[in-house]
Amino acid sequence: MGASVGGTSEYNSDINVTPMVDVMLVLLIIFMIVTPLLQQGVSVNLPRDMASPDEDADIAKDTSVIVAIPDNSNFYIGKEQYPLDALGDVIKKRMEGKTPEKRIVYIKSGVDVDYGRVVQAIETIRKQDIDKVGLVADKRKGGEQPK
Repeated sequence: MGASVGGTSEYNSDINVTPMVDVMLVLLIIFMIVTPLLQQGVSVNLPRDMASPDEDADIAKDTSVIVAIPDNSNFYIGKEQYPLDALGDVIKKRMEGKTPEKRIVYIKSGVDVDYGRVVQAIETIRKQDIDKVGLVADKRKGGEQPK
């Protein structure tokens, strides 16, 4: 009469990891979907640098102003497209309140963009009393030779 039905009277001390694995897989899928959406600005095919200078840490900040020129007819700041004549006003607004050493604009230009278009963008930036213009290039991989 005192016998237990359906098993022993001992406690089961094994950990059930199935719910933890399910949660981890869901988190992995969420991060895989969200990570590409975190890319800032417009995708530009950047030229490779010849000598690898030190990378400026301010490029990755949200407060930095990056002008992307993916082709000869488009200018972007972030993901917003602007014509060349409106580019100066937008840059001036974004630079308000910054100290002189933090007033730098970075230009990401595609490989196929004409040199004249980049110079026009630099002239527009300089007209806004900004003396520092950074040109962004991809880092060359270890053994890759310049083309």
